[in-house]
Amino acid sequence: MNSSLDFLNMIKNQSVQEKKTVAKESVFFTPCASDRIAVIDTETNWHDAVMSLGVAIADAESFKCVDKRYYIFEPECYVGGIYSNVMNYRGVKGISCNRDAAIADLEKYLLHNNVKKIMAYNAKFDYGHLPELQHFEWFDIMRLAAYKQYNRAIPETALCCKTGRLKSNYGVEPIMRMLTGDSRYKEIHNAVYDAVDELKIVELLGHSLETYGCAKL
Repeated sequence: MNSSLDFLNMIKNQSVQEKKTVAKESVFFTPCASDRIAVIDTETNWHDAVMSLGVAIADAESFKCVDKRYYIFEPECYVGGIYSNVMNYRGVKGISCNRDAAIADLEKYLLHNNVKKIMAYNAKFDYGHLPELQHFEWFDIMRLAAYKQYNRAIPETALCCKTGRLKSNYGVEPIMRMLTGDSRYKEIHNAVYDAVDELKIVELLGHSLETYGCAKL
């Protein structure tokens, strides 16, 4: 999944250095008539400021990924962070610009993709770090993925709370291993790769968007 050549080629072509170029990209978006959702992932620096943001766009019924976009925030990325070493994982390049320009471009991107709902894994974290996007409806993927009544891949032997939630090991990596059966899966901690993987969790769980009503922030 993480080695997809199509994915790499798509993202590599998105490298832009100037804010004016970022704004220019949005002009050429073709509005989408069908409903779509966005899965967003952020990575933060040592000062707990967002330094990169990945977004995966999907059909709201099939949850199949139809597009991706990756932003690197300047100057926040220069501070460094625990996952700075994978910011350009396998040559992936983002749209490099300041936060205001990135958020402005992202909002246009979501608008033209007819996105009204944003999903994230442990969504409170991303929601809290992106106040500019809090006018969208946000849903927490973990709210379904970590509960045995929603995730059929959770083993019967797994220790769960009375609510049905796993007592431990319900991050992206262990949940992906459960759902895919791939014990070697590793979370990259690159924002756009992680957004795609978190979208895959939504697809593999197999629930409709309406089911996520209980996961709304």
